[in-house]
Amino acid sequence: MSNFAENPFMGRVKSQLKHDYKPDRPRAGAASKLRWKLLAVVALAPLGVLLLSLPEGSRSVDDQAVEQNIPSPDTGLKRVRLQLPGQDTATDADLAIAEPERDSEATPAEPQLQEIPRPAQQAETLSVPEPGIEQVVEQPSDQQMPSAGEQLVVEVKPGDNLDRLFRRHGLSVADLALMLDLKEARNALAMIKPGDKIEVTHEGERVLVLSRPLSEELTMRVVRSDDAYAVDFMANPVEHRPSFVQGEIETSLFEAGAEAGMSDTLIMNLAGVFAWDVDFALEIRKDDSFSLVYQQVWQDGERLRDGDILAAEFVNQGRVYRALRFEDPEGRVDYYTPEGLSVRKAFLRAPLDFSRVSSNFNPNRLHPVLKTRRPHKGVDYAAPKGTPIKAAGDGRIIFRGRNGGYGNCVIIQHGGNITTLYAHLSRFARGRNKGSRVRQGQIVGYVGSTGLATAAHLHYEYRLNGVHRNPRTVPLPEAEPVSPKYREAFLEATRPLVAQLDAISETRLARLD
Repeated sequence: MSNFAENPFMGRVKSQLKHDYKPDRPRAGAASKLRWKLLAVVALAPLGVLLLSLPEGSRSVDDQAVEQNIPSPDTGLKRVRLQLPGQDTATDADLAIAEPERDSEATPAEPQLQEIPRPAQQAETLSVPEPGIEQVVEQPSDQQMPSAGEQLVVEVKPGDNLDRLFRRHGLSVADLALMLDLKEARNALAMIKPGDKIEVTHEGERVLVLSRPLSEELTMRVVRSDDAYAVDFMANPVEHRPSFVQGEIETSLFEAGAEAGMSDTLIMNLAGVFAWDVDFALEIRKDDSFSLVYQQVWQDGERLRDGDILAAEFVNQGRVYRALRFEDPEGRVDYYTPEGLSVRKAFLRAPLDFSRVSSNFNPNRLHPVLKTRRPHKGVDYAAPKGTPIKAAGDGRIIFRGRNGGYGNCVIIQHGGNITTLYAHLSRFARGRNKGSRVRQGQIVGYVGSTGLATAAHLHYEYRLNGVHRNPRTVPLPEAEPVSPKYREAFLEATRPLVAQLDAISETRLARLD
């Protein structure tokens, strides 16, 4: 074959002369074509064996492409690089089929990868990278990534408004304007008062999140999204856990309560429950005792504060007083005795909390300023200047102003032709003018020393039909008991509370024995 191809005089000769000379070589016929096909089959046999050895379904799109590029005598032979077992060099075909196990000591050449676009629905699916191939995970842009920002707690001071707060802390007033365009945010931020705290997350002057507690259980958040804001509300549920405490008095209720672990608020609430029966300024004695069942308010595993008193017992000079909290179906809440009588009276025994009685009701008292025998027709309560003074009962203010030796004075007209007088005030409570109606416990003024007074104190008088009576001993009219239609509900609701008080009292008595 080679000699035949190298002879320049052999083969078909093109010339202007026509002759019948032909080379001494047989023409390619059917046998020659069959020989070419056999040679192609023999050449591609290893590739077919390798492809058939793969497990079903493991061929990729590239495998199919290799199988379709089968060379033929008519188109010319196309070179195909394959990775066969035992070879040390990776080829393009390796990327289309499963990679065979290599010897750990072999160092494969770095392949050239062709990026194949993934379907959109698989864009976020992570696959296991093949050995030797670095997988690139697409990261979100800066606008998609949430920014933590810096935390800032802004406290409202007297005279502050939102604009002033934002400028003081270098926050964007333009962002504030965008927030206030939202009705929910505008309503929640409209009323701010000194002491309020607003939490802000920001990047420089750019505000990301602004949150403000609307109540103990609800918080409003204004959250930035691109160049706009959206408002949402977060619920902060609280849990009420029952608890109990007991104590014995050595010197005062405050000291005994503090020793028992009670907060100041809880001590004041206990005194308020029995304020109609016990004068805590004068009638407390050593060995008096108390027991109470109350609620603790918890949130996210943290104790926030003390809640309502559910049941209480106070033993004062041997007399036992009990009070049970009951809310009727109409939403009215009050404290009652176990028999359903209201512990609340129409009048308070004392219009001040924990004050010292400096002068009792005395018809034959010597006046400290005038030095003459003058009846003292009320009770004097010594207290620091500015101590709040409460209305002893519901009524209407019939006098408010300066009244001779009484100094600044308030007189309240109550039902049943009863009047109460409050004298020597340093100032009056706002909104409590002549003709104003007041309810029991509302502030009417503050302790002072105006008029004929040698020191700050409250002079308190109680008059029935114009006759002075001793405020500390006069029988006080009862408040309304539990409504007859709710009596069964009251007994059912308070029965467990009575049982708890009994158990606490028995424990206390056993400890004393």
